[in-house]
Amino acid sequence: MGRKGIPDFSQAERALRDALARVGVSGATGYRNLSDTRGRLRRLLDGTFFLIGTLSAMWLIVLLITQSVTLGFTQIWFIIPIYVLLAYLVLPRVHTALSRIYLPDYFIGRARTREGMLGDPVNLGFLGTEMQLHTAMTRAGWTAADPIDSKSTRRIISSTLRRKSYPEAPVSNLYVFGRVHDFAYQREVAGNPSQRHHVRFWKTPDGWLLPGGHRVDWVAGATYDRTVGFSLFTLQVTHKIEQDTDIERDYIVQTLEHVQEDQVTRDITVNVIENFSTGYHSRNGGGDSIITDGALPIVDLRGIALTFDLAPAAASVTPSISATSHDTDAQPTTLIRAVRPIGTAVGAILLLLRSGAWLSVGFILLADLIGGLFPHLVADNDTGRVMFDGRDVTETFAMWAVIALAVFFLAVTIIPIWLTVSVFKGHTWSRLVAMAISTLTIAITIVRFSGDASLTLQSGLVAFSLDIGVLLALSGEDAQRYARDRGAERAAARPPRVSRR
Repeated sequence: MGRKGIPDFSQAERALRDALARVGVSGATGYRNLSDTRGRLRRLLDGTFFLIGTLSAMWLIVLLITQSVTLGFTQIWFIIPIYVLLAYLVLPRVHTALSRIYLPDYFIGRARTREGMLGDPVNLGFLGTEMQLHTAMTRAGWTAADPIDSKSTRRIISSTLRRKSYPEAPVSNLYVFGRVHDFAYQREVAGNPSQRHHVRFWKTPDGWLLPGGHRVDWVAGATYDRTVGFSLFTLQVTHKIEQDTDIERDYIVQTLEHVQEDQVTRDITVNVIENFSTGYHSRNGGGDSIITDGALPIVDLRGIALTFDLAPAAASVTPSISATSHDTDAQPTTLIRAVRPIGTAVGAILLLLRSGAWLSVGFILLADLIGGLFPHLVADNDTGRVMFDGRDVTETFAMWAVIALAVFFLAVTIIPIWLTVSVFKGHTWSRLVAMAISTLTIAITIVRFSGDASLTLQSGLVAFSLDIGVLLALSGEDAQRYARDRGAERAAARPPRVSRR
């Protein structure tokens, strides 16, 4: 026994604790449908800003292409922002809009990408609690994947540049039941981050049954990353998966069963639902070919006994929806806190940069006014009148005008910083205000340069691009979901109101 009666952990148990600590911040929080008037208004505004951002980005791409052709090889670097806009902003949003039209939103045995396209097949089912699932995976030598956030993104870039292994590298987000996977596990191949086994897990809703009436607590999708390449549909850099997904599905089951060979009693059993779906050839959201025979193994983990203390790992998890099996009498357990998506972080950074551009212009104007007024104030002037911004006014009026402008620019300095911090923390109203301001400035810029004037790097193209970036980042579904989830967490943390009689 360790200090304070806590048992010493074996290597496998410590690995499980580390896995749970990572998973504790990697899943999706409970999703709340906004059915009230304010919720409908938010959805309407989000949809409007989503459309405006997409159209503005398309217009910016055309503008950049036109300028690169006009200016020749001196602006060949425009290829980089054109590619980023097209691959990571415009094409994904086009697929999002189209997939909402032609794809059903119910379970069909396939995960969905963030854009709504069909992703990898759901090819595994599990029975058991979350702790039993983590125990089985870590015992079999799997590593919990980190969530996609700013920290893991920095580590990916660092490990790539330094050519070092990153065993906990995050997997791309896929969606089942309208939410991202709760957690994922992976295995690198020979320390090569471009090749890895990986599997994503989703907790099934209470009372939910597979087609055919079978009950499972978890569904999962297992595929093998064979290399890194470009997505056929969005042109993004992504992993390319092995075509035969059944091989990876069976590999997951084999690794779980293999650890039982030295045990007296086996605590994992596997039953296979043959013809769960018809065998098919298709493509996933990255354009990779996939083949499956349609079988669905159901792995029963309910025989796994948890004989050691997991409290330290569980302590990092915040309250949310239940992650246990379908027990109608079970109380909600602790689960997962909303993780700040990259879109929210990028939107806040771009908003701060755009605010800096506004402030620089304001300070230049204020300094120009004060510089033109100061010589008149220090000169011997018996009339009591000075020239202020080309107008003959009293000294008192000029002084108060300068003070008012200084107070105004001070407010303009504080408000953008406050708005940026609020957006970063996931406040819905501040996100909507920031997008409204960006939409207004985009409209003014388009109207201004719709005539004979041209929009160039010297005449406001950078500021215009920042406004579009803010709109695109904050109108994305990840940013919307994060703001909703953070709002729900704040509401749950407030003390109940005490009615007064």
